[in-house]
Amino acid sequence: MKLFNTLSNSVDDISFGDQVRFYTCGITPYDTTHLGHAFTYFISDILIRYLESQGKEVTYVQNVTDIDDDILKKAGEEGEDWRVLGNRWTRHFINDMESLNMRPPDYFPRATDVIPEIISEVQNLLDCGVAYEGAGNVYFNIDSWAEFGKLTGLDRQEMLPIANERGNYPDDPNKRDPLDFVLWQAQSPGEPAWESPWGPGRPGWHIECSTMATHLMGETIDIHSGGKDLAFPHHECEIAQVEPISGRQPYVRQWLHVAMVRHEGEKMSKSLGNLVMISDLLQDNSADTIRLYLAMHHYRDPWSYNWFELFKAERLDRDIKLALAAEEFPGEPTDPTPFRKKFQKAMEDDLDTPGSLQVVQDLASKIISDSQAQRNVGLAQDLLREFGDVLGLQMDRPGPSEDVRNGWNRYRENFTELIEQSSG
Repeated sequence: MKLFNTLSNSVDDISFGDQVRFYTCGITPYDTTHLGHAFTYFISDILIRYLESQGKEVTYVQNVTDIDDDILKKAGEEGEDWRVLGNRWTRHFINDMESLNMRPPDYFPRATDVIPEIISEVQNLLDCGVAYEGAGNVYFNIDSWAEFGKLTGLDRQEMLPIANERGNYPDDPNKRDPLDFVLWQAQSPGEPAWESPWGPGRPGWHIECSTMATHLMGETIDIHSGGKDLAFPHHECEIAQVEPISGRQPYVRQWLHVAMVRHEGEKMSKSLGNLVMISDLLQDNSADTIRLYLAMHHYRDPWSYNWFELFKAERLDRDIKLALAAEEFPGEPTDPTPFRKKFQKAMEDDLDTPGSLQVVQDLASKIISDSQAQRNVGLAQDLLREFGDVLGLQMDRPGPSEDVRNGWNRYRENFTELIEQSSG
């Protein structure tokens, strides 16, 4: 299989063993889930489903960034406890993911679950000489890590404005360099805090993800995915936080970044208020239609919400269901082998989901026409169902698969209990 690796800036052969460690950057839980979120998690979902269909055992971790500047700001605006707000939106996200038949992660940690581990990692970075203290804060010293920037290839002049747009505070008087990023943030008045060797405070954004990933999967991860806007500074900083401690062992073998989804000419984002919400789309469209709509777009190509493409996905959804319901006649069966080869070729060519959908469309059309000619389409229908399972389609089932329901329900119950505890 070939996938584009951001680190090498090329489409590379991937050759993992039978066990694959897969991490996807999760939500900051407020105002979720929009179409851009869904596209990112759909790409992880379909890649995992394909790897599992090929006999791989995937350990999948997706985190929840439940303590963050944006969470605290939103909670303040709404006059709500930050824990209640985060848990409530996480539960909403879980409902959306289940409705879309997304495979639940094997681990779904919150940043606040690993505060002791984060403190330990920050201390390790201090001990390695790549971090420093200042007024109760701890910062990563980018000058101490010569490889900083290797993921994205940006130079310092390019880095600073991007970092400033994404949470960096260049004028912090305690920093040695405007690009140095916070590992531990001293408590501000009214903010939640945890005790640490540097005083009460909370973790920085970047250290949360790298700690959760390595704590659950070890120093080297096979695949790390997320939205393209996370490549810098978030993922660049993750590398810098792990590799000095691990003795320069690679933190991630395969970096997979998913393109942005636009609406009305702009990137779909909370700050711009141009979100197309999954819960709204599900009012008028089936989950399969939405999944097929997402699969119509290659993960590396930016795209814009388009109702006509959604209509085309609805027609393909209808054709698949008609093909699965087509009557099977006795006699020589339709040979589905060429379709299997074409589907596999598309999926293994940098996860070409648009190409895989063309194979699905062609197979569904073949089944319908052969059934009308009173041919035996049973084997072809079995293969179409296999393709549908890789694409995560419910097809003629009444709802999400049982393993999807059970997996997400386990997390839903946990967050419902947390909401009740924090409200009480």
